[in-house]
Amino acid sequence: MNERKEPIPVTVVGLGAMGMALASAFLAAGHATTVWNRSAGKADDLVAAGAARAATITEAITASPLVITCLLDYPVLHEVLDPSGDALAGRTLVNLTNGTPEQARETATWAARHDVGYLDGGIMAVPPMIGRPEALVLYSGSQAAFDQHEQTLNRMGSSRYVGADPGSASLYDLALLSAMYGQFAGARHALALVGTENADLPEFTSSLLIPWLTATMIGLPVLAQQDTAEDSDSPSGMQAVAIANIVDASNAQGVDGDLLSHLLIPMRDLIGRRAAGRSLDDLVDLINRPEQGK
Repeated sequence: MNERKEPIPVTVVGLGAMGMALASAFLAAGHATTVWNRSAGKADDLVAAGAARAATITEAITASPLVITCLLDYPVLHEVLDPSGDALAGRTLVNLTNGTPEQARETATWAARHDVGYLDGGIMAVPPMIGRPEALVLYSGSQAAFDQHEQTLNRMGSSRYVGADPGSASLYDLALLSAMYGQFAGARHALALVGTENADLPEFTSSLLIPWLTATMIGLPVLAQQDTAEDSDSPSGMQAVAIANIVDASNAQGVDGDLLSHLLIPMRDLIGRRAAGRSLDDLVDLINRPEQGK
């Protein structure tokens, strides 16, 4: 008969909105949770809910075999951890601080020098999603550390290991955020364009914009194959005309020229091609003349 393992103690370092959500998820799952933040008062609500407040970063580190960090950036991470690096020896550090792949690799090297099992992570969720299965957290680095703590890491959301390279989770995180920001920028521009005619924006969003963006997802596999064949379902000539018309209409409707920046990527993809007598130079000139038509 298999004995059920008791939840292991966990330390959470950094109590911004996301760090608070992470610590709360561990508490809710029955983990003895130690918390530390440079502004100690941020731990008050967690302490009231049962967390232990560490007086120092070293006390926080030594309280648990698994240390989760979620700080503003990597310079802050190292400012906090470097003086107490030796205290991390023999423990697992899961760093969920947003950064670049190179910063993740450098931190993994630092961790190895201190005999620390290291996982770098990317949180694909907002704080209210933490602790729910729809929250996705990407991990890369030590496979052994991931295997050992996967069950505990799942307390924060669904866990996905993306490779031994410590920079992979950060790379995937930034790539997914890039896609999201691009989509949001395009949606914001669409709403601004329709809004110039006093359209019902909630109705437009729910009945047209969301279904349209959802339907276009079918094209992503082709994009991933880098299919740029001229005889594709959306030939470059047609795209160039559509982009030019979007820019013309936006300028004519008085839409803020800054909102057109999301078109620079498809314009870049069309560089060197011509359509309907209009070159990419013409398109760039259009997008650089936001006052036209006002």
